[in-house]
Amino acid sequence: MTIYDIEIKSLQNNPIHLSDFKGKHLLFVNVASKCGFTPQYNELEKLNNTHSNNLVVIGVPCNQFGKQEPGNSDEIEEFCKVNYGVSFLITEKIDVKGKEQHPLYKWLTSRELNNKKSSSVKWNFQKYLVSPEGKLIDYYYSITTPMSSKITKHLKS
Repeated sequence: MTIYDIEIKSLQNNPIHLSDFKGKHLLFVNVASKCGFTPQYNELEKLNNTHSNNLVVIGVPCNQFGKQEPGNSDEIEEFCKVNYGVSFLITEKIDVKGKEQHPLYKWLTSRELNNKKSSSVKWNFQKYLVSPEGKLIDYYYSITTPMSSKITKHLKS
């Protein structure tokens, strides 16, 4: 199974076909509206706009860390647009760890699936960068800002 085989829906409940993004980097970020790291939405938007030719930022709402994403789809969408002008893709709210872990995060966190490394999601705004060929490059904890050179060095065209 590749990352492009995984099914996930948008906040509006429409299917997102990750295969549509072949040839671009993917940055998956588990997001939450009531977290100390929530202001990273600003940098995620900047990163998305700065590297739109070769990067797709995908925010993945999750309520598993301190119950910091309690909203429904409409509330999440409004929060992101009104407070941060978010234009990048936001998925349905999912579990990123545990028994109900979404297949996307199973792939991102399991070496057996991504053929790179295993990890666990520690908190909101942890980031996973995938290459244009659909291979996991690395993951970054919440304290790594979206515009960090740790991430942007991979995005040079």
